[in-house]
Amino acid sequence: MTHTEIEITAELIRDLLRDQHPDLADRPLSLGARGWDNQLWRLGDDLAVRLPWATRSADELLRKEHAWLPALAPHLPLPVPVPQRLGEPSARFPRPWIITTWVQGEPADRSPVTRAGEAADALAAFLTALHRPAPAGAPAGRYHAGLPADHAEGFAGQLASVTEMGLVPDPDAVRAVWEDAAAPGWAGPPLWLHGDLHPANVLTANGTFCGVIDFGDLCAGDPACDLAAAWLLLPDGAADRFCAAYEPAPDAATLRRARGWAVLKALACLLIGEAGVHGRPGGKPTWGPPARAALARLTATAHR
Repeated sequence: MTHTEIEITAELIRDLLRDQHPDLADRPLSLGARGWDNQLWRLGDDLAVRLPWATRSADELLRKEHAWLPALAPHLPLPVPVPQRLGEPSARFPRPWIITTWVQGEPADRSPVTRAGEAADALAAFLTALHRPAPAGAPAGRYHAGLPADHAEGFAGQLASVTEMGLVPDPDAVRAVWEDAAAPGWAGPPLWLHGDLHPANVLTANGTFCGVIDFGDLCAGDPACDLAAAWLLLPDGAADRFCAAYEPAPDAATLRRARGWAVLKALACLLIGEAGVHGRPGGKPTWGPPARAALARLTATAHR
């Protein structure tokens, strides 16, 4: 993890646009967000510029989105940031960058869902549409390949850290959810996955979901990775409605794996939100409360 040595400013972005996409260079420009991998700047009313600023892996993730997301986007029932142009590395900025459509809404870590039923249906419809067999050559997962059990070492370290800091009141219940996730693996074809459905990557308006962003972890694999969002994003009691609306109905083993992924992601978000991991003082404070809520939902139904 490292911040880019070049400060990203409106003046820099305008220079990049003038060099490579001059027809867009005079549009209004304003900072939208500083994310984990990229900075997001709004360009006019309908476009956005994303530039990698921290993780080295962000370069290939932007290129992946540019290559694959335009074909998937028309089939999705929620707006997504559709790539429009690609910016190439240059002397001014030595990394690729991307221009996408702007997706309206507030991140769910700042504006949580309040209309649980509608949100459950919207999330189920989105994932039903996305989870189609991926073609040969589709990208593999960056973090969420295989089974939850393949990440046992990471789980143990994260749980030990949050327990030591007093962030989890019942670590045994968290461990019970994780152990129950040791279910048979996905036997179907690899499906398209978003790969990183946590509250900062899903947008809300009027109490329900209105968009999904940051497809940098787009990959082919086990749908359980994305189904974890039922516990990460939805209010208490809404996961059952989501599972009833998602098609085809997930079997018991898939739901057990999904809960394991949800625990792993919630622990990571809790550490990022409240412990400032990976050399980032303060982390992402808005990630902590939804992560705590997700762990509470998961452990309330843990089988010990």
